Amino acid sequence: MSAIYSPDGEYLPLFTKVVCEIGVESWLMHVEKGMRDTLKRKLMGTHLGIKKKDAQGMKWVDKWVQSWPGQLLITASQIFWTNESFNAINQIYNSEKPDKARAWKTAREEKRNFIEEMTRLVRKPSSDVDRQKVVALITVMVHSRDIMEQLYKTCVSPNSFDWMKQLRYYFTPQSESYDCYVEHINTFKFPYGFEYQGNNGRLVATGLTDRCYMTLTAAMMLKKGGAPQGPAGTGKTETVKDLGKGLAKFVLVFNCSDGLDYKYLGRMFSGLMQTGCWGCFDEFNRIELEVLSVVA
Repeated sequence: MSAIYSPDGEYLPLFTKVVCEIGVESWLMHVEKGMRDTLKRKLMGTHLGIKKKDAQGMKWVDKWVQSWPGQLLITASQIFWTNESFNAINQIYNSEKPDKARAWKTAREEKRNFIEEMTRLVRKPSSDVDRQKVVALITVMVHSRDIMEQLYKTCVSPNSFDWMKQLRYYFTPQSESYDCYVEHINTFKFPYGFEYQGNNGRLVATGLTDRCYMTLTAAMMLKKGGAPQGPAGTGKTETVKDLGKGLAKFVLVFNCSDGLDYKYLGRMFSGLMQTGCWGCFDEFNRIELEVLSVVA
């Protein structure tokens, strides 16, 4: 096995080939390891691609989008956004006479130019895969720009809640393991999952989405489950799935009914623990009370 195709048609060549012989439970583990190693190395290249932009002006964007997987484009842009925002906030915090406009000038201009370049790209004729990359990037970048404008007005310290409540991406390219991790609030530090998901789109984030993220990440730090509640069609399941995309964790969605018994749910949890993915149980309140007590 030398490559992976995502359902949307994106092609990801593996860094090292995997021999698919002798026991599916054996070689599938090698496929998983090969996928993670490949994504780690490609994230390094995607991240370095942003750093090379100064020498090429905005011409680098076309080649950058075409050269790397869509999932890593979003992750690398979030890492860059985190670094730029933190540097601006830190400069204000450590300055005796803080100048907000000067501290944020470079970061705000770069974000504005980047979005303008993305809108130019989305108008150009391109393949379906590249178009999906650009659409997802614009969705995430517009939200990052709005957050940046909010931080520009209100945030004066790295310990400010306005900054701490954001999903912050950090990358350590100097280490051989190429570790990437995500921080949220002041307790949540989650290693990036490096599970390849293709170009599956991203959710338009709102203030309520951010609050749901805070609830779910706080629950995970306490080793508990989160339970978003609200009317049908408001995006509860999509919010959970989008948080999974942000952390590169696969989310399996189950539609529950009153026919579920404790044995079936036990098999579900057993499978979730063996795969390491997240489970999202839709219409959880339909399960019988006797079964719910076993789940709890």
